[in-house]
Amino acid sequence: MELNKNINKVVLAYSGGLDTSVILKWLQENYNSEVVTFTADIGQGQEIEPVRNKAESLGVKKIFIEDLKEEFVEKYVFPMFRANALYEGVYLLGTSIARPLIAKRQIEIAKEVGAQAVSHGATGKGNDQVRFELGYYSLNPKIKVIAPWREWNLNSRKKLIEYAQKNQITIQKDRKGEDPFSVDANLLHISAEGKILEDPWIEPNELVFSRTKSPLDAPDRITEITLTFFNGDPVELNNEKLSPAKMLIKLNELGAENGIGRIDIVENRFVGMKSRGIYETPGGTILFHMRKAIESITIDKGASHLKEELMPKYAELIYNGFWFAPERKMLQKAIDLSQKNVNGTVRAKLYKGNVIITGRKSQNSLYDKDLVTFEEGSIDYNHHDAEGFIKLNALRLMMNKLKQS
Repeated sequence: MELNKNINKVVLAYSGGLDTSVILKWLQENYNSEVVTFTADIGQGQEIEPVRNKAESLGVKKIFIEDLKEEFVEKYVFPMFRANALYEGVYLLGTSIARPLIAKRQIEIAKEVGAQAVSHGATGKGNDQVRFELGYYSLNPKIKVIAPWREWNLNSRKKLIEYAQKNQITIQKDRKGEDPFSVDANLLHISAEGKILEDPWIEPNELVFSRTKSPLDAPDRITEITLTFFNGDPVELNNEKLSPAKMLIKLNELGAENGIGRIDIVENRFVGMKSRGIYETPGGTILFHMRKAIESITIDKGASHLKEELMPKYAELIYNGFWFAPERKMLQKAIDLSQKNVNGTVRAKLYKGNVIITGRKSQNSLYDKDLVTFEEGSIDYNHHDAEGFIKLNALRLMMNKLKQS
């Protein structure tokens, strides 16, 4: 593939890992352009300064490292959770939701430093290339995008490692001293792909997991917590007010200790293939279940059911990278409107991988004990009224039977 040589400056989304370090060197060699690195601290769980040192060792002059944890959780994670978004019924979209923020900052930095192009480390087989680039083009239709995995001949992990060794790029090893899994991490989750996981029949061993205890090894004791919500977002944990990022950090700690949030799935990628991944989302799993509990008493049935019908479409938009699309924004408006009365407190027990809801209360509750009681309540409810409701709903069924017999 012929490379565009009319690029003298490019902003690279840089993690300091193997892939993006190789890409940094490759961009310098093949484009002969200045590489500006951008590293977002969104809770990866690693020290950021070594990333700066690594970029400097590779000759980078302009290095952007930014703590975006609060923005990530408040502006991206929490809005997505208001939708109760699950891709294919199980995946809490931890990788997907991080890409729009990174893409946005790359475009902003490119404008600031006068770069003609942006670049990322996503492969030509994955979803992330789509997510990054849909974000780039949504925000700057004229930006040039360099996707090395679609341009170079380093088309295997083995060739990537050989290139790194040739150029004296440090290769991080796993806990057994072997080449690492392909990992993505942020404050919401951590994922692992590749190596033995490429066979969907092989059970992952504990080396794959880094954020949570195994449910089997989690403490044989119950941890009870309360979570207070305002307009659908968590604001207090055990009566302590916390910022969005600190809230998710605390929930992650609780979930990790109690073996919560592990899933092993084969998902359908946007690019048309199936992929097996291991995901750990401890705090997000707790939040998901406790949010559903507060919604159960504060949202009208019709609105709740409509919201559940919208959710798969919303989740698919996030998964496929359409965060900046008008249809996602339109759905977000409807979802946010549904949250204006989602206020109150939920109680739960955490135990060996489980989130067990034990109570929910709200000043905006639509639940009426006097109406649903099996005893004689204070609300005048005539049981015979149900007969007309049933007959009306049964009318078409009765007619079908009468006309077809």
